[in-house]
Amino acid sequence: MITFYPGPSKVYDEVGQYLQEAVDSGVISANHRSAAFMQMLEDAIRNLKTKLNVPDAYEVYFVSSATECWEIIAESLISDGSLHIYNGAFGEKWMEYTQKLTGSARPYSFETNNEPLLKDEIQPARNEIICVTHNETSNGTALTAEFLNTIHDQSDNIIAVDATSSMAGVELPWLSADVWYGSVQKCFGLPSGMGVMIVSPKAVERAIAIGNRAHYNSLLFIRDNFLKFQTPYTPNTLGIYLMGKVMQQVASIETVAQKTLERAQDWYSFLPKHGYQLLVENEAVRSKTVVALRDTKERIASIKKAALQEGIVLGNGYGKDKETSFRIANFPAITDMEIQTLKDFLVFFSSK
Repeated sequence: MITFYPGPSKVYDEVGQYLQEAVDSGVISANHRSAAFMQMLEDAIRNLKTKLNVPDAYEVYFVSSATECWEIIAESLISDGSLHIYNGAFGEKWMEYTQKLTGSARPYSFETNNEPLLKDEIQPARNEIICVTHNETSNGTALTAEFLNTIHDQSDNIIAVDATSSMAGVELPWLSADVWYGSVQKCFGLPSGMGVMIVSPKAVERAIAIGNRAHYNSLLFIRDNFLKFQTPYTPNTLGIYLMGKVMQQVASIETVAQKTLERAQDWYSFLPKHGYQLLVENEAVRSKTVVALRDTKERIASIKKAALQEGIVLGNGYGKDKETSFRIANFPAITDMEIQTLKDFLVFFSSK
């Protein structure tokens, strides 16, 4: 079975080998206060920062999921409120969950084919955290680096970014934001069950100023442990081991991102030529890692059913486009041969 589902998605082929190595090494049976575990964690963080070009001063934490990061941000970094800028289901869910926790989340939504404009109504208040979704997995859109740079340059606010379906697949403008988070089951090419949170010195200062230590997963408690290459609770040891191995294996993010871009450009050229309608018409806001297509409810169902019969899993639509779209993951672990297999199927189906 070949999967193009946009998360959990395909893992790197080498992961099977790494799983056996993890068992043989005994490290996944080591307790999380042992020297063996601490060395493994240190290696995983170093490999990640090196391959993704994360600034030296930024800190990396491994948590349970990207969704947990919503809670960490709300409880540890928000004092006066948050401004959420989004155009899809996951950005909206982040806002709604933050509102439940803080009661002070302010939404600003924009349309799928638009770029958000820094108008008066979305200017943040002094201490509001600005929350944006870099790559909206639900509809295949993405914010430009220029937009993030503009927000950073025009405000002194803490900026938090959901990069769940773009981290490790494209180059990210790290210095334009203070909190980046994602999950490993997408562009990292790893099994699900772990999140990555990357924070700037400015975000750490805000957490210290707020001083919230009332929660087991407060950012300060997490940080206290990670500075010692430990974790506050029993971690996903296997996930950390696999992260270190995969980050050691992959090319630099510049190389990975170039391949992601070339594949995305190819998909966006190929699909319309064969009668498929792109969900995102505005080329400037199309995601490079999640390609979304639209059609009638009946035809979408037929495409997915026929693909499955050929051993190909396509991504369902999501949110308001659930029944009238499907999504194709363009993640680094997917091979050229698998992409060609999907292309051959799509050509065949369009000719019926």
